[in-house]
Amino acid sequence: MRSPRAKVAVAAAAVPAASAVAVLAPAAPASAHGSMSDPPSRVYVCKEEGPEKPSSEACKAAIAVAGTQAFYDWNGVSILDAGGRHRELIPDGQLCSAGRAKYRGLDLQRADWPAKQVTPGPLTITYHATAPHAASDFEYYITRDGWDPTQPLRWADLVHLQTFTKQNPTTFTKWTLNLPQRTGRHLIYSIWQRVMGSNEAFYTCSDVDFGGTGTPTPPTTPPTAPPTAPPASPPPTTPPASGTWTTGTAYSAGDKVTYGGVTYECLQPHTAISGWEPASTAALWRTA
Repeated sequence: MRSPRAKVAVAAAAVPAASAVAVLAPAAPASAHGSMSDPPSRVYVCKEEGPEKPSSEACKAAIAVAGTQAFYDWNGVSILDAGGRHRELIPDGQLCSAGRAKYRGLDLQRADWPAKQVTPGPLTITYHATAPHAASDFEYYITRDGWDPTQPLRWADLVHLQTFTKQNPTTFTKWTLNLPQRTGRHLIYSIWQRVMGSNEAFYTCSDVDFGGTGTPTPPTTPPTAPPTAPPASPPPTTPPASGTWTTGTAYSAGDKVTYGGVTYECLQPHTAISGWEPASTAALWRTA
């Protein structure tokens, strides 16, 4: 007569190998992930350039601020429990990162992010979903006329373009947006909100360029008399430290602040947000 242990061994041997694997390690359900691929989002651009050796100055700066992992995880700029509460959960100045420190490099306020050339009128866009889910809503916005790419992106800067509801995206899904009249650089902002099975939402910032600068043309009539040359002035001296580092302050290259008892010098213009403290962002600050 077989012992209980032997009976268990025989029963286990009778189970097909594939079934045994399924019992021991059930597959986790796939999670929705994705980003805009055309016009490419900032995270998609830096992923395509290569996180280890990016070619654009903007991607170099973003990776210097946030590290490379964010750009290997390019399809995860999301909030798991958003449930439509986008404006409540994401602070002004952090829209491109969805308020997540991991992706904070995407919020850098620069006028040199790689941008797709566009014109007012119809624009076909493409969303790359690595795990598409049915019954999703996609919202698209563009920055307001006169928006300055060197300033923090705020919710108030966004103008609604179109919302596509109850969509069943594939790996690459295309829609057509009607772009308004704009001049110079702008952002197309998207929100992908899952509706069934999850409250997760994904966010993207795609830079576009309409051409031109929108600045007034200088007058062509010369002045009646040449301007008087200003008197010679002594060479500039090093400016004193401009106070303690604080969030919400706009800093220019060369500004000096104190943080943690140490003086730092600003390396590139930006508006300070939580997570960009001088001691932790070598791409923005250096000890003076």
